[in-house]
Amino acid sequence: MVRSPNGFLSALSADDYELIRPHLRTVDLPHDAVLVETGEALERAYFPHRGVISLVVELAKGEHVQVAMIGRDSLLGTLSTMGDACALNTAIVLFPGVASVVDLERLRIAADQSSTLRTLLARHGLAVYAQVQQTAGCNAAHPVESRLSRCLLHTHDLSGDSRLLLTQETLAQMIGARRNSVSLVANSLQQANFIHYSRGHIQITNLDGLRQTACECYAIVKAQYDRLLGTR
Repeated sequence: MVRSPNGFLSALSADDYELIRPHLRTVDLPHDAVLVETGEALERAYFPHRGVISLVVELAKGEHVQVAMIGRDSLLGTLSTMGDACALNTAIVLFPGVASVVDLERLRIAADQSSTLRTLLARHGLAVYAQVQQTAGCNAAHPVESRLSRCLLHTHDLSGDSRLLLTQETLAQMIGARRNSVSLVANSLQQANFIHYSRGHIQITNLDGLRQTACECYAIVKAQYDRLLGTR
């Protein structure tokens, strides 16, 4: 069996993969594309090969706060296969790429036929939940510098790239901070030679430096993904 670039698909047994393989198709993930909005029914599961999907909570006054990211190691749609397909948050393409997709109903039928597929879906759902939980605590308690370092490291892991296209507004949404705070902290990280930042283009130049600056949340989430998925 030819293995997919997506971590979830590549982790499937040959039998489980064959349950969904005939129904998979490949789509582009354009930058800023909205895959589902809060309250809508998710119709397809997305398995990124490249690119990153941002899960965003929209507040009453118009603020947008990121609560999790999904990249090449997982999928969008885990929890929807096990219950209500109504989206709890908006899913937006943060970094463009390519994904395999399958109709959610087809994935549900396959999961009903295989306990090992159901287990893997549950473990991926738990991994995303662990990220959401840790992000909420991090954004409430840790300084902006630690949060920004954590977010850049996680984005690097998911995208596999040290060059990131992220505006100050996007970074502010990703860590629940004000734009002026992000600007000051990004400048501080650049002076420390951890990143090079210019007009929304970020080049990570020192991963170890970012790891030392990040709070414990980066390592905790990574450890949970390693334990649940064994792919990172």
